[in-house]
Amino acid sequence: MHLILVYGPPAAGKYTVSKRVAELTGLPLFHNHLVVDAVAAVFPFGSDNFVRLREQFWMDTFAAAISDGRSLIFTYQPENSVAADFPDRVQTLVEAAGGRITFVHLHLSREGQIDRIANADRAKFGKLRDLNILKANLDQFEACTDAMPTADIRIDTAQTAPDRAAEIIAKAVRSA
Repeated sequence: MHLILVYGPPAAGKYTVSKRVAELTGLPLFHNHLVVDAVAAVFPFGSDNFVRLREQFWMDTFAAAISDGRSLIFTYQPENSVAADFPDRVQTLVEAAGGRITFVHLHLSREGQIDRIANADRAKFGKLRDLNILKANLDQFEACTDAMPTADIRIDTAQTAPDRAAEIIAKAVRSA
């Protein structure tokens, strides 16, 4: 089992790049907003039940994928409503079962996030599109991203087109 965990700040291109990686590798894409949107339909973002159910769903999905020997791509935005040790626990779960995890950091400057945050394509999954909320949380998003385990692959998406970023990731996954 191989988990490709793609993370980065809002608007860094996690979904866009990961969707293309899925096309190139045939791996399923389990992106953050599949669960966030489902749980947020019932519980407010950040509430105790939201946080508990979101993480439970993520972890149960990883455990089931491990059980079936199914590799996958997971997108994730580090932020304060997720336990700081979540990435470490995911890594422990995967590696304890003999699997491997590849951390992919898609980086985008604050200016780049501000430029992209209101893009219409972000509405599809209820992604953050409010510039004021982004600006109020930039420090928090940056601190949470900095606390992630060391990236195996780091790509600046302001400098690298989504298709090229996906090719870099797919090549690394194939050779791992």
